[in-house]
Parts: sequence; C-alpha cells; structure tokens
Amino acid sequence: MNPETDFSIRSFKGGYDKNFTYLVTCFRTGTQIFIDASVNLSVIKPFIKIPPKAILITHSHGDHIAFLSQYLKEYPDLVVVGHPKTDKSIFDVKYQKIFDCQFFNLGAIKGKALHTPGHYFDSICYYIESVIFTGDTMFVGRTGRVISAKSDINALYKSIYEIILKLPDNIRIYPGHDYGATPSITIKENILISPLLQAKNLEDFKNLMDEYEKNRSRI
Repeated sequence: MNPETDFSIRSFKGGYDKNFTYLVTCFRTGTQIFIDASVNLSVIKPFIKIPPKAILITHSHGDHIAFLSQYLKEYPDLVVVGHPKTDKSIFDVKYQKIFDCQFFNLGAIKGKALHTPGHYFDSICYYIESVIFTGDTMFVGRTGRVISAKSDINALYKSIYEIILKLPDNIRIYPGHDYGATPSITIKENILISPLLQAKNLEDFKNLMDEYEKNRSRI
C-alpha cells in the first residue's frame, strides 16, 4: 500500500525545543491518531475531523507529554499508548501498554511498535508502512543523546544498528524534534549525512558520541 494515498501525516512544531506532534489520518476510515503530546492542542484542532482514537507516546520525557492533559480534557475517550515499563500514573487510567513488535491499527492501516531503548528506557518507535516515528531515538542528522539517568548508550547502539538501520533504507523517519536540515528524511539519506549512523562497531559508536558531545554548540 502507498502511504501517500492510504494515510496522511501532518507535522506540528512547537513545545519546549522544536518538538513535533504528528496527526496521522487514515484516508479509508477517517480515523486519526496523535504521536506525542508536545504541541499545544489549539494548533492542531483545526485539522481534526473526528475525535482521535489514541495518542502514541514515543517516551515519557516531559516535553513529549507536556500538553497531554489538554488532549485528554478535549477528548476524554482518548487512549494513551506507551511502553509497559512507563509509570502509567503520569498519564491516565486509559493507559494501554504496547509491547515490542506488537501490531496496532490506524483505521484500515496496520502499524507496529518497536521498542528502542537507549535515549530513554521506555523509548518506542512506531512503524507504519514506509514511515517510522522515531521520537528521540533518531533525528535528522544524528541519534538521540544518552545523558538522562535512565539512558544507556549500549542499548541505543542496538536500537539504532540492530533495529532501525535494519529496516528498508527508503523508510522515512519522522523524529521527535526538528533538529536537522529538513523535518524528515529517509534512512538511506540519514546515514549519508550522519557520522553517528556510520559507526563500525559499538566502540566506534561510543567514540563518535563522545566527539559529538564535546563539539556540541548548544545545550
């Protein structure tokens, strides 16, 4: 199936640090879902046709759930979907665990959750046909960072090199922040522009991450 005819993706930028929230719509059924709650709902509401069914959380860092209470107040039947190990008390009683490689439905479209720990312990990527929503696991031009208490560079390496980079190289990534030269990019294109995606092995990846952190120009 062709995602350009089967579903649409609207990107909304805002939040605390060029965050993205995505509104995904199945053309066949009109079903809509959110990816993350990083952007004020007032920006998104004009594009919502019917109450969205669910919001898929890429991980539980505060900037990605910052406006969740707005979403739940406006759409009280909204189901919050996230990692089994996430403290669901920070969400709502409607929290629904999604496990690694578990399938989910967006109307007539099928997606798949991929657990990708590293940037944070409860990071999930959501893979829908020829696109993947990567949260803070992978950005345009680089990977996520591993500076949080519950981040892990070994896990991040596995998530990047053994999961995401094993996908077809024409898959387009939609990251959690607008940190790159373009808002989204294919995996193949991203490898070409990012040294962090060209590591020879884990040790090389760690060295490249060290160099990246030393040369960062912004916090």
